[in-house]
Amino acid sequence: MKMKASISSTILAGLLLYPVVLLLQLAPLNVNAADADPLMDFCVADLTKDLYLNGYPCKKPAAVTTDDFVFYGLTVPPQTNNSIGASAVFGFVGNFPGLNSLGISIARLDFAKGGLIPPHTHPRGSEIIYVLQGSLYAGFVTADNQLYAKVINKGDVMIFPRGLIHFQLNVGDGPAQAVVSLNSQHAGFQLIANSMFGSNIKDEVLQKTFFLDQKTVDRLKTIFS
Repeated sequence: MKMKASISSTILAGLLLYPVVLLLQLAPLNVNAADADPLMDFCVADLTKDLYLNGYPCKKPAAVTTDDFVFYGLTVPPQTNNSIGASAVFGFVGNFPGLNSLGISIARLDFAKGGLIPPHTHPRGSEIIYVLQGSLYAGFVTADNQLYAKVINKGDVMIFPRGLIHFQLNVGDGPAQAVVSLNSQHAGFQLIANSMFGSNIKDEVLQKTFFLDQKTVDRLKTIFS
């Protein structure tokens, strides 16, 4: 009788657990592709607080003003008379507090003739670019080294997936300009060449990775450090 009771209990427990297991298998996984969703209408970053968080603490609502939601940084053209002939102005949470917790940011790109935004990544965000002026040869490289690139012109839009190496080169007859938006309040900006030759990686690593002699490594480290 005890054995029968034990078997009956096991069967009953299995029948009770089956719907739970089935629901767990069918339930969609909640995966955040970028910044987490906000839990309130807004959380304007309080940049004065000496706290180290994944994001910024919120200002008290009584201290929030309309100017917290307005960014004036894109009105002044950045200088393009530099070694790459291009420059970017970012509206990230650090200088645009209203972005905090909203998962978006913006940037302005300006190019002299032949200017280049060198290969780089945004580790925490995907990018969409809208060409305001000129023609850009733009593209990205996938994890299996597949290149997706073409010339985009005024009015065109292109996407660069999160974390992938991408670039923009002005191939027009004059200056070019574009605006980009990213799905992170602070997507990060990591230049590939600077990361390799400007980060004090051991020379032997650079020599063996890029098949370079010591003289060339020293020259590149001088340029990018």
